[in-house]
Amino acid sequence: MWYTVYKYNFSFIIKVLRKLVSFVYFTQCSVYSMMYIVLNMKSTKMKRGKNMIISCANEKGGTGKTSTTALLGWELASLGHSTLLVDCDPQSNLTDLMIKTKSQENTEITIDPSLFALLINHRDLKEGIIRIKDNLSLLPVASDMNLFSRWVDKQELTEKEKVTYLKEALGSIKKDYDFIFLDVSPTMSLTNDNVFMACDWLIIMLQTQQRSLLGAKSFLEYLQTNLINMFDSKVDVLGILPVLTKGQSKIDNSVLKSAISEFGENNLFTNVITAMERVKRFDLTGITEDHKNVWDKATHSVYTAVAKELVNRLGVK
Repeated sequence: MWYTVYKYNFSFIIKVLRKLVSFVYFTQCSVYSMMYIVLNMKSTKMKRGKNMIISCANEKGGTGKTSTTALLGWELASLGHSTLLVDCDPQSNLTDLMIKTKSQENTEITIDPSLFALLINHRDLKEGIIRIKDNLSLLPVASDMNLFSRWVDKQELTEKEKVTYLKEALGSIKKDYDFIFLDVSPTMSLTNDNVFMACDWLIIMLQTQQRSLLGAKSFLEYLQTNLINMFDSKVDVLGILPVLTKGQSKIDNSVLKSAISEFGENNLFTNVITAMERVKRFDLTGITEDHKNVWDKATHSVYTAVAKELVNRLGVK
């Protein structure tokens, strides 16, 4: 596969691939494999290190995006990396989870101003940030974020300015954090376009179900066609993160095998996430980290391993 042969010559291969895009159907690679190569063969040397904006993504819902966003942020903070979680999903699941976590300190939290209010009034996003714990903060969302797509579409802006509105707003705080994670809904919308245009990296969530694999393929196609080709997005794919639904069942292994064939083994995270009841419990109680509790310890160890691999993939020391 091309990503193996040319993996150190990023700038050359991306130029070649763009020239050959009309011949995709005549290569031995599938259309989606080609798209993934295009996404992942950009010059990543310029994007390694800290001050990165990342989103866990898949077109299919229920792949663990929000839980993974929250827990990766938590573990990165525990590893000493300053991390900001930004909830861009009007359903506010990430906000609810982190507020429940913060409320364990018997702290009252008010979401005012909302992310939407900050954006439309051109206010500094720092005004809405809430500290969760050492090295971890949250920029919460409220239901009014449902109006963002409609609002930005009505502004007298160019099409590119409409899809980069959030990116411009985040520019003022990006340097303050090692990592910023943006959480989104699984639907394709102008809001999500803003999120992906703002990102340096995407982690593709792959629940080990056939629909999730198809969702990952469809999402990459959307990204290539609507953001990279149309608006020259610089977003890149950090890796495919498998989420095992039933440990190591035949279906899990079958989907993983298909993913390796489709994307290449090196493009899948070595560490995987397994379905854990403790993560579901966190939705009710907030994130807990009792070092004497075997279930807390087991859950955090899984996400810590993924967080360390993320850091390693980015070349962060």
